[in-house]
Amino acid sequence: MSFTQALRAVGAAAAAGALLFAAAPTASADQVRDGQWPLSAFSADKIWKVATGKGVTVAVIDVGVDASHPDLKGNVLAGKDFESGDDDPSPEGGASHGTAMAGDIAAHGHGANGAEGAKGLAPEAKILPIRDTGQDGCFAQSIRYAVDNGAQIINISQGVSSCVDEPAELQAISYANDKGVAIVVSSGNEGENADNMLPVSYPGVVGVGAVDTGGVIWGDSNYGKPLLLAAPGVDIVTTSTGSTGYSKGNGTSDSAAYVSAALALLKQKFPDLAPGQLVNRLVKTAGLPASAKGTSLPDEHYGYGFIKPYSALTENIPAGSKNGPLRIDELNSAIAKDKGGTASAPSSSSSSEAASGSSDSSDSSGMSPGVIIGIVAGALVVLVIIVVVVRSKKNNGSGPPPPPGGGWGGGGQPQYPAQQQYPGAYPQQAPPAPGSYPQAPQQPPYGQG
Repeated sequence: MSFTQALRAVGAAAAAGALLFAAAPTASADQVRDGQWPLSAFSADKIWKVATGKGVTVAVIDVGVDASHPDLKGNVLAGKDFESGDDDPSPEGGASHGTAMAGDIAAHGHGANGAEGAKGLAPEAKILPIRDTGQDGCFAQSIRYAVDNGAQIINISQGVSSCVDEPAELQAISYANDKGVAIVVSSGNEGENADNMLPVSYPGVVGVGAVDTGGVIWGDSNYGKPLLLAAPGVDIVTTSTGSTGYSKGNGTSDSAAYVSAALALLKQKFPDLAPGQLVNRLVKTAGLPASAKGTSLPDEHYGYGFIKPYSALTENIPAGSKNGPLRIDELNSAIAKDKGGTASAPSSSSSSEAASGSSDSSDSSGMSPGVIIGIVAGALVVLVIIVVVVRSKKNNGSGPPPPPGGGWGGGGQPQYPAQQQYPGAYPQQAPPAPGSYPQAPQQPPYGQG
C-alpha cells in the first residue's frame, strides 16, 4: 500500500469511528456550555470585553468543517477540498474532527444571545475550512491557499510521519510568516518525544501541548523541543458533525485550536504585530501550575507554559523582535540548504531570537481556572425567566468571579482539581452512557497519517 493510500485508510477509519459515536444521544444545551471549562478558566467574559476575534480569519486545515452547525453557522467561509479536488470542504463519512476544532475557535452558540450550545474562545472570528489530511504527508498547498485567501492564523491539528517534499513545506511556512500569518500545530497524543514528528517539528510553527483543568500537562501530550506553549486539552466539550452534535474528548488538537483562537484575539487588538510578536505576547504571559514552579523554560513538556489570553491582551509587553520566539532563522537556514533539491530534516534547536523573545517568560506564577460553573436546572415554569437571566450572564463562561488576580486570566492558585492522567496513547473509550456526550475523535496518531 502506498503512503497516500495508507493515509486515506487511516482517515476512513477515523470517519467510521466518528459515525459510531454520532449514534449516541447528544447532550443538552445547558450541559454543553457548562461543560466548557476553558471559558471560565480563561475568564472569557472579561476577554470578550477586549477582543472577540472580529475581523480575523482562522484557517482550519483538517477533515472539513460542518458549516451548517447552529453554533458555527455564519462563521464558516467558503473554502477548499484538496482531498476531492473541489470547492466543498464539508466533512465526509461523519468525520467531525475539523468541526470540533472550528468550535473551539469560533463557535458562537445559538438561541437568545447565543446562550445555548458551544462557544469558542474567539466567537466572532471567521473559519476558512480546508479539507486536507496531508497529501503525501505535506500541507504546503493548503498553507499557501490559506494565506492567499485571507487567513491570518492557520490551525493544523494533525500529524504525519513524513513529507515527500519538505523543501516545499518549509517554503510554504516561510511564505506564511512573510505574509504575517502564524501557523499553530498540535504536538500529538502519544506521550512521546515530538522532535522528529511533522509538522510540529518544522521551524517557524507554534507547537502546542495539552494541559488539564489544573494547568498540569496531560500524560499523553507529546513533548520535546518543538513545544512552545500549552493550552486546555482534557475533557474538552465542543461542536461535532450534525445539526445538534456535540462531543467531549482529550487531545492536543483542541489545545492547538485554543492557541489559534488566542492569536485571533491578539490579531484583532494588535493588527500590526508580526506573527512572532503575537506569539511573544502569549510566551511572555504564559503560566505554570504550582507543581512546576521553578521549572527552567522552555520546558520540554510545557514549553513556556499554558496560555493566559486575558493577560496577553492586556499586559504592557514590548513588541520585541519581529520573529519573537519563532525559529525563523533556523527555517531560513533549512530552506537555504534545500535549494539544491536535497531535503534536509529541520533541526529542533532554538534560534537566538527564541531565546531573546523569552527573557521575561518566567512570569509563571501559579495559574489556574476559576470554579466550575454549576449546571442551571429548573423544572418549574415559574423559574424559566430567572434561568434565562442567569444563563445570559453565566453561560458565556464567566462563572463565579476568580480570586484576586486569579484564574487563568492572571495568576492565583489552582481551583480546578487536576484531572486523572491517561497512560498510553489513544486510550480506547467506552461507549457513551445515555444522555452523555459522544466521544470526540482523536488527532490521528503520528506515524500513521
